[in-house]
Amino acid sequence: MAESWASSPASRAVMRANRGRDTRPEKALRSALHAHGLRYRVNMRPIKDVRRTADVVFTRLKVAVFMDGCYWHGCPEHYRPAHGRTATFWQEKIAANKVRDADTDRRLSEAGWTVVRVWEHEDTAVAAAHVVGLLAGKRGDPSPGQDDGTPRPTGQPTPVPPIPQ
Repeated sequence: MAESWASSPASRAVMRANRGRDTRPEKALRSALHAHGLRYRVNMRPIKDVRRTADVVFTRLKVAVFMDGCYWHGCPEHYRPAHGRTATFWQEKIAANKVRDADTDRRLSEAGWTVVRVWEHEDTAVAAAHVVGLLAGKRGDPSPGQDDGTPRPTGQPTPVPPIPQ
C-alpha cells in the first residue's frame, strides 16, 4: 500500500470514509427521479475526453446533473472554512473545486449540454421536480417520461395484445 499523506491515522480514516459516489443525497435524488418514471445513467462522463463525472446523466437530452456537497463545493449557505494548521490547504482545495465546477459547466455548455447543479441540502422533491420540468421542456412534452422521450405509463401495466390462436 502506498504511504498516505494524511496528517494522522484518524484523518486518513475520515478521508477514506468520504464517498465519491452513491451518497445519501445522490441516492435520494435518483430515487425521486426514478419515481417520476425517468431513466438515466449514473456516474458517467458526459464528454468522454473530459475527466469530469456527472452524478445523473440523461444522454439523449444532453442533461448532466451534479449533486454538490456543501463542504466540498463551497455552498454559500453552509460552507464553513477550516481553521487550524490545515486551513490554508482546505481553503485552496475548496477554491480549486469551485473553479473546476465552473470550468465543467462551461465545457458542457459549449458542447451543447444543460448542466443542473443541486446542493446536498436542497429538498429532494423540489430538485427532482426541477429536473423533471427541464427534461419535459427539452422534449416538448408536458408529462414526464423516459429518457428517450417516450411517455411512460405510471401505475398501470402496459396492455398486452392477445395471442392469436
